[in-house]
Amino acid sequence: MYLWLIYLISGMNNPLISVITISYNAAETITPTLHSVANQTFHDFEHIIIDGLSKDDTIAIARREGIPGLRILSEKDNGIYDAMNKGLRIATGQYVIFLNSGDTFATDDTLAHYAEAIETDRPDIIYADTVIVAPDRHILRPRHLSVPATLTRESFSHGMLICHQAFMVRREIAPMYDTQYRFSADYDWCIRCIEATAPEKCRNLGNVEIHYLDEGATEQNKMTSLLERFDIMRHHYGLPTAVARHISFLPRAILRKLR
Repeated sequence: MYLWLIYLISGMNNPLISVITISYNAAETITPTLHSVANQTFHDFEHIIIDGLSKDDTIAIARREGIPGLRILSEKDNGIYDAMNKGLRIATGQYVIFLNSGDTFATDDTLAHYAEAIETDRPDIIYADTVIVAPDRHILRPRHLSVPATLTRESFSHGMLICHQAFMVRREIAPMYDTQYRFSADYDWCIRCIEATAPEKCRNLGNVEIHYLDEGATEQNKMTSLLERFDIMRHHYGLPTAVARHISFLPRAILRKLR
């Protein structure tokens, strides 16, 4: 009884949401992210920065610009997904969302929108739309994939329909990232999160809630990322589906190049 009471009291101090930011030598991109988090009208969250031992002013900027109570872990890591696993291990929120350096919440009310969905029906996954922005923060274009009205396991057999940064997950069902994938472990992670729940426990906010900075690490390593995504799709959905889906992706990829 006594141990249960201690657990209950400690749990009362845990935030509703953990916002986790991954950074490395991000002095030129982290300020908009920090301001985006600090300006949220919803306040029951923690902000954690997992930094790969930056050699520039990233940490100094974070300490100066971050919200009170910002938690920073700066040490050498084995890549972005190793850093994300560190964030998951130290997060104390009931829900987790990743907002990496350079990315921002679309409005000051973004976390309030996620929190309202949580308080309404306690879903396992809450997701939203994303637009691509330039370094000066002007909107370039929507993502080339549209979020599904209803999220099922089969949704991601068509590709990563939801941007990782718009994908909030109840921490209890969030697995560790598979670090054998250097650039697409987020695709595998999202599928495994979906497999851990049911469609009725997934909530679509129906709004653009994330501004995603163009030219991230995945974009800079496009071919490796695509090969990893093929392997992940083959693993979860079978080789025939992976081949068929990638053949169907070709016209879409050509059209994007022409644009």
